[in-house]
Amino acid sequence: MTAQQTSREGTHVPGTPSASLSGARANVALLVVLFSSFMELVDATIVTVAAPAIARDTGAGDAQIQWTIAAYTLALGAGLITGGRLGDQFGRKRLLVTGLIGFMVTSALCGLAVSPGMLIGMRAAQGLTAGLMVPQVFGVIRASFAPAERAKAFGAYGAVQGLASVAGPLLGGLLVEANLFGLEWRTIFWINVPISILALVGARVLPESRSASTARLDLLGALLAASGVLLVLLPVIQTGAWGWTWAAYVLLAAGIILLAVFLAYERGLAGRGGEPVLDPALLGIRAFAVGLCAAVLFFGGIGSFFLTLSVYLQLGTGRTAWETGLVILPYALGSIITSGLGVALAAKAGRALLVTGSLTIAASQLVLLAVVRDGSDPGYLLLALGLFTGGLGLGLAAPILVNVVLAGVPGRNAGAAGGVLSTVNQIGGSIGIAVLGTMFFAAVSGSTAGAPGPADYGDALGLVLVVTAVLHLVAGLVMLALPKAAAEHVDQ
Repeated sequence: MTAQQTSREGTHVPGTPSASLSGARANVALLVVLFSSFMELVDATIVTVAAPAIARDTGAGDAQIQWTIAAYTLALGAGLITGGRLGDQFGRKRLLVTGLIGFMVTSALCGLAVSPGMLIGMRAAQGLTAGLMVPQVFGVIRASFAPAERAKAFGAYGAVQGLASVAGPLLGGLLVEANLFGLEWRTIFWINVPISILALVGARVLPESRSASTARLDLLGALLAASGVLLVLLPVIQTGAWGWTWAAYVLLAAGIILLAVFLAYERGLAGRGGEPVLDPALLGIRAFAVGLCAAVLFFGGIGSFFLTLSVYLQLGTGRTAWETGLVILPYALGSIITSGLGVALAAKAGRALLVTGSLTIAASQLVLLAVVRDGSDPGYLLLALGLFTGGLGLGLAAPILVNVVLAGVPGRNAGAAGGVLSTVNQIGGSIGIAVLGTMFFAAVSGSTAGAPGPADYGDALGLVLVVTAVLHLVAGLVMLALPKAAAEHVDQ
């Protein structure tokens, strides 16, 4: 759900008078990184509310809607570690500005998309540019602020994360309903253009910084990993259109083989003294291996839940995009309430908070299942109860998962482990959208001979709720094997 949480310590580029800013220049620098983070976080969720409008306007099928969301998160996950390494080598300010320009251009191209295929391609490109931009945020904060001011800057970043979780569904619903200039859903992408321009103007005050490391970039490793995951997801998402033919099994097998080649290549690169995207030695660290499993299970249910919930609310109960955003709002509010508590107590009770959060989400899914199972419109209050409960659980667990895992990882491996975990969070979300989204749309289309009705959408959502409840229950059990407390300090 967020970007890379750790990075190696940066060094100030010689030739500039000071790496630290103060006064108005420091405020501008903070706004630049906050704008950048806000856009990335909002774009990960804003499309879910607009999905029915996109399908209606472009003629996109169920699989294409899944790809519109999954392509962004998958490309973002693929770009995070590589983006961080590029910033280390070529300068974090330079990569932040490059990412901002790319994000602005690809957002505009998303808004200009004339077909589902073009939109999916531009969403993937948008995710890659976000992968360049987002990993630079922590390095830029380190380079731009004096030590006494960094805590405030990171606190502001955390607040923006909470705001983005609220703003995504609401902003998406508002923009679709407002239909500015007759653009309807396209405004959810066009709004990134003026925000990016403001950030680019402000970026002139940022100091440059880079790492002293001279390690070569593992582009081949990143390409192998992304290609393997893509080949695995492709036949899953396309099941409705292709079916499970021999070609689908070939693609699935090719993806698995490519991932095996990726691990072998990374092992060889590490043996030669290089810095691989994923050092296989990390898999031998219990906390890291358990953390990977927990991340895939935990985040695998989040993105797919919001996609299927948005479709159910609009096509199943007849709500507008704005009304859908209002229904989802309690989830965001719940997460804001508990996220501060979770971060504050993580150093003392991190594992307990993770388990409690995951089990709370599982319970909330069962509450929602009881609400939607009869096929009638359950009304706002009943939906809000289940969603608010789920938000409380998300706020306890999501912000601290990486730091709890890192408490069990040796310090020399913490940066690499944190980056990989953050990447797996995104990939886990993509897998969930692929698998559970496919189950949802198959259940909707297969439950009736005519046009699907409210009961059909309710039954399909109920299936997703059962699976996500199980995912979070199992995730909670897996989390019992994590360290008891989060790392008290992780060099961001």
